[in-house]
Amino acid sequence: MMDCSFLDWPFFDDQHRNLARDVESWAKENLTDIDHADTDATCQTLVQKLGAAGYLQHTASSKGKLDVRTLCLFREILARHDGLADFAFAMQGLGMGAISLFGTVAQKEQWLPLTRTGKAIAGFALTEPQSGSDVANSTMTATKDGDSYILNGEKTWISNGGIADVYTLFARTGEAVGAKGLSAFVIPAQLDGLEIVERLETIAPHPLARLRFTDCRIPASALLGNSGEGFKIAMSVLDIFRSSVAAAALGFARRALDEALKRVTSREIQGASLSTLQLVQGKIAEMALDIDAAALLVYRAAWTKDSGAARVTREAAMAKLFATEQAQKVIDHAVQLHGGDGVKSGETVERLYREIRALRIYEGASDIQKIVIARQTMQNWQAGNIDQQMETTA
Repeated sequence: MMDCSFLDWPFFDDQHRNLARDVESWAKENLTDIDHADTDATCQTLVQKLGAAGYLQHTASSKGKLDVRTLCLFREILARHDGLADFAFAMQGLGMGAISLFGTVAQKEQWLPLTRTGKAIAGFALTEPQSGSDVANSTMTATKDGDSYILNGEKTWISNGGIADVYTLFARTGEAVGAKGLSAFVIPAQLDGLEIVERLETIAPHPLARLRFTDCRIPASALLGNSGEGFKIAMSVLDIFRSSVAAAALGFARRALDEALKRVTSREIQGASLSTLQLVQGKIAEMALDIDAAALLVYRAAWTKDSGAARVTREAAMAKLFATEQAQKVIDHAVQLHGGDGVKSGETVERLYREIRALRIYEGASDIQKIVIARQTMQNWQAGNIDQQMETTA
């Protein structure tokens, strides 16, 4: 049984604790023996189930504010039970995050009732073939034409690509070079000129695709926020959901520790339990330490955002970097403790080993997170020095 004592930490309110217990009970009843053979159909079914349970209400908000601790608790619990369930929940939030934060009343009324009930699937179309982490290098264009925009270009590694009903899309509108020339749009998937060029297969299957837009006409009302604010909108959304990626990694790590504990306490070597060996105990200790340290960073970032911080770029980057990197180590320990069974296809720890790897890349690779943390740290230090100098001269 997983240790849930972290719910007593002061990061949470009673509503979070009660919701976590409710989601845990639901997951035990609904996420056993999930069929991963047909990822499209499974994700569609999971979105419908999560919507029927009322849980997708937490993925978007008509009031322009999301509770990040709730998002993180959902992702941690769902990931611990099943990676596709976590994916299905997370993408409804990421896909609609920009609408929650920056959408007009009409945009919210059109799409949120559908995505929050599981009647429509959302996607987030940001990455391009030549621009992954470097969002400012995007080349897809949205050219103004009267009361419309014309879309041309490609997007790739788009989650829910091929099954989404609606996409949040980022394209260059040309107000300025680099980041200041991007805008955000909300578009239906059934759009003349939108083509699913390629379905992308990965070591942990998810619905992913490369999209091509050829002279796609969309109304000017599809614009999210103001023209030229696309980069700001994308970063604001990632600022929230990056912490939730860390929470998913935490869920994978907790499951790995649970599986490792079952293994070492039930497996014998030379007449004694594996758990009596000091080397094994050392691994268990490292796993428990890494999990608690990651959890503290995850829920610090979430609590800070929920407490009113305008941005949590540094905190979210720290949580994402540490939680995903340490979860990889925790799961690797679990595989090692399972011996040959650890690399046997279909085993829980083997699945976790494949699931965790992508989290160190998407929504900002680990190396990018280090750059973000370093830059934020130096900016804070420089700002502190300036304040001190002003106080000295005053």
